[in-house]
Amino acid sequence: MFSEEKLNKVKEIIARYPEGKQKSALIPLLHLAQEEFGGWLSPETMDYVGSLLQITPIEVYEVATFYSMFNLKPVGKYLFEVCQTGPCMLNGSDQIIDYIKQKLKIGVGETTPDGLFTLKTVECLGACGYAPMMQLGKHFREHLTPEKVDAIIAECRSKANAN
Repeated sequence: MFSEEKLNKVKEIIARYPEGKQKSALIPLLHLAQEEFGGWLSPETMDYVGSLLQITPIEVYEVATFYSMFNLKPVGKYLFEVCQTGPCMLNGSDQIIDYIKQKLKIGVGETTPDGLFTLKTVECLGACGYAPMMQLGKHFREHLTPEKVDAIIAECRSKANAN
């Protein structure tokens, strides 16, 4: 359950939409829930969001499973979301994905045993001119090479060790 503070935020979000159109608040509430409940959306969390909006669980699942920005299982502290659409593929995203898999010893959709890294492939992130690229948190990492991937992994490990 959301804290009282988050419930107030939920009410504020729902109030943005006309009466009877509370379902329109679904995506913002899923973002809020994912942020609040460990970086992913469990079935129980999705059911809870549905109950807040007075919509059926399937209506929530349809949206959560469609968009790659929602995680349906636990993810690592650092989520590497590598674009796999045409422009990135033409510029080597397949090789970058393979390199990350080899370097971290995980497959797409998997998390390292230490819980630090998850590798995910996603559809277009809208930065085709910077291919190959990935999203890491709220930041894009562009013109990826194996050397840049090594530096990103080292940076993430350094941050994790500092905490």
